[in-house]
Amino acid sequence: MASVCPENVGVPTPRRLLAVHAHPDDEASKGAATTARYAAAGVEVLVVTCTGGERGDVLNPALDRPEITASLPSVRRAEMAEAASILGVRHAWLGFIDSGWSDATPAAPPPAGSFADVPMEEPALSLLRIVRAFRPHVLTTYDENGGYPHPDHLRTHEISRYVWEHAGDRSRHPAAGPAWTPLKLYYHHSFHRERLMALHEAVIATGQPSPYAEWLADRADDSHRVTTRVRCAEYFPVRERALLAHATQVPPTSAWFTVPAHVQAEIWPTEDYELAATRVPVSLPEDDLFAGVPDDIA
Repeated sequence: MASVCPENVGVPTPRRLLAVHAHPDDEASKGAATTARYAAAGVEVLVVTCTGGERGDVLNPALDRPEITASLPSVRRAEMAEAASILGVRHAWLGFIDSGWSDATPAAPPPAGSFADVPMEEPALSLLRIVRAFRPHVLTTYDENGGYPHPDHLRTHEISRYVWEHAGDRSRHPAAGPAWTPLKLYYHHSFHRERLMALHEAVIATGQPSPYAEWLADRADDSHRVTTRVRCAEYFPVRERALLAHATQVPPTSAWFTVPAHVQAEIWPTEDYELAATRVPVSLPEDDLFAGVPDDIA
């Protein structure tokens, strides 16, 4: 019979959250205040970045210099490490190559050997190993449209769904570690129409041109998909610092900062999600990604 340590009896199992993202900086623009809030509360938070962002452009003119572009992969790794430190989360690279973004119509195929080009099972197995090792209770990722249809975002959705469905199946990939079954799966809805409209109106009220106008013109009303609103306004400044850590991608003059954090806290104090699947009973709407997860879950 297994022995039981008396000091561990009745001690809640630490809750664990795994956030799966496509590129370095995605973790700062989608769900950053949420992960910072949970990490500060003692939740074990792991961010997985599927690619190194190698094919991203340098969007900050002040850093668009030959020595930066020549070493962009290592620069983006350093930026990601700084952002993770700011958010207070652990971080892991899945290890695949950025597929890049094609503006062509139809889109050009992803480069050979890139994240969106390799067979889906290859990165899915890499992520499954991480899930079985980290044992998250909650997963967050992108919806079936990727948030936007970047091929790496679409692939991130595919592999996240794969591990949701199969990580707990002992018959699949037994060499990848002991089976683990996550309990809840969420999709980010950081830019749903209702929130964008609130930000747009806040900018218009100041007499400035709104960077959200063009976005709203093409945005379908997807606000009905939101099931879960996590209040995390006190971590909006942390979110901004994490974004700024990705200096090659996010200059201080970026539209991300058009509406100051304290104003966003007043008009939209939550980060929003869709509960895509659950293995525990829930009552919607929710205000907590761990709603329904027992404190003593093993």
